[in-house]
Amino acid sequence: MAELLLLEPPRFRSRNTFRLFACLFVTYLCSAQNGFDSNTFGGVSAMPNFKAQFGTNIASTNGFLAAIYVIGNVIGSFAAGPCADRWGRKPGMFIASAITLAGAIVQASAQKTRDLIAGRVVLGVGTVMLGPSAQSWAVEMAHPAYRGIMVGAYQSCFFLGTIVSTWVEYGLTYIKSGSSINWRFPMALQGLPAILVMIFVWFIPESPRWYVAQGDNEKAREILIKYHGGGNPNSKIVALEMEEMLGSISTTGADKRWWDFRKLFNTRASRHRIWIVLAVGFFGQLDLPPTSYYFPLMVQTAGITSERSQLLCNALQTPIMMISTLAGLSIVERYGRRKLLMSSSAWMSISVAVIIACTATQQGHPAVGLTGIAFIYVFLVAFAFVWTPFQALYPTEVLATNSRAKGLALSGLWLNIVNFINTYAAPVGITNSSWRFYFLYLAVDFVGIIVIYFTFVETRGRSLEEMDKIFDDPHPVTASLAMQKVAVEETKSGEVNLIHTDP
Repeated sequence: MAELLLLEPPRFRSRNTFRLFACLFVTYLCSAQNGFDSNTFGGVSAMPNFKAQFGTNIASTNGFLAAIYVIGNVIGSFAAGPCADRWGRKPGMFIASAITLAGAIVQASAQKTRDLIAGRVVLGVGTVMLGPSAQSWAVEMAHPAYRGIMVGAYQSCFFLGTIVSTWVEYGLTYIKSGSSINWRFPMALQGLPAILVMIFVWFIPESPRWYVAQGDNEKAREILIKYHGGGNPNSKIVALEMEEMLGSISTTGADKRWWDFRKLFNTRASRHRIWIVLAVGFFGQLDLPPTSYYFPLMVQTAGITSERSQLLCNALQTPIMMISTLAGLSIVERYGRRKLLMSSSAWMSISVAVIIACTATQQGHPAVGLTGIAFIYVFLVAFAFVWTPFQALYPTEVLATNSRAKGLALSGLWLNIVNFINTYAAPVGITNSSWRFYFLYLAVDFVGIIVIYFTFVETRGRSLEEMDKIFDDPHPVTASLAMQKVAVEETKSGEVNLIHTDP
């Protein structure tokens, strides 16, 4: 595929690419739905009237109300994969968005703690069901030349929701009425992207790989010709994609049986794939306390006690992370996935070490405390530059088509188990152990570098179907690097210069 893309290069600034990005934006709105909750709840939990009504001034209560959303995620994970496989990626996005909208309405209108709990559980069910449908659609529809950028942008749009929610919350602190509107309005806004998805999802095509899995090859070919071949029925890229899909996607696979998850574990290659998916979820979640929820608490530990200052620090993290993520997309296809992940984790480890040192010695030294806060932002930049886009991109690349939706659903389940533990434990750990609690994250970030080096395969420059050959090899990591080297040598001998370096 890498060689063919050089012989038949697509134009990034073209009507065809713009049309594909417009379709992908519907899936990006699915990511934005997740983004709304993460920072919304972190901000409202610092508001005095919300604390008084729901008791979030108590660390254990705050942790429970934040983590109960993750319980909904766990419940929804079991239905997410079968929904995307049985009815298609588009209906899957619609159903999940409808559930998310219902949860947002219940949460925003909550009068008692039980109402808030119910809304957060329903919201959690809906948002986790978005991933297998939306992420699968994004990676299966993305042009092979720009897959890293197009799918990486999916996770970056997580910040669209967080930017809106955090700055709305900050602006509402200037309203002195004492009304509950300062927390109800941001929570109600969570339903906006869900409404947009429910409207516009019917204007985009279904995934061509889902059509092939249903045996409808002609519809798949038509979509590929329109979006990948620029309308050319003789496109070599389309011909190769169809050949690879027909050779690797089964019309009678486990995706036709909602209860059958055996495909994820029944071979060595399958187990290696799911190991990578789970490792990405683990190291992507347990790298630092969830700053979207607990940034105000973290800066309070570092010496900032003003509510408005805490909310301002909370609001600043989102645009900083979004800019970093968009900057990272510019190099995602230039360097190998492995190199970028290891480099990011190294910077994260250094940042956590500085945060520990500064937080431990900041008492009576405001400048030291501010340095610690600054390195929280440094950490977020290092994380967002690579890990944010790769959390959507890399798992979808390594999973096979017939098991992609269920694999992403299992990833969502695992990710939210880890996230639940981190979300519930972080405020208690920070309150009781202060800076010592951060040593856990330093260890996780360092171990992540080792795991990536020895077990993660390189996916840059490979089609989704080519990954089957890599994982079937007795030594997948070595095979993935060797295949990249062969591609470079062949293209150079064919009078085409490949500008990328080896992974």
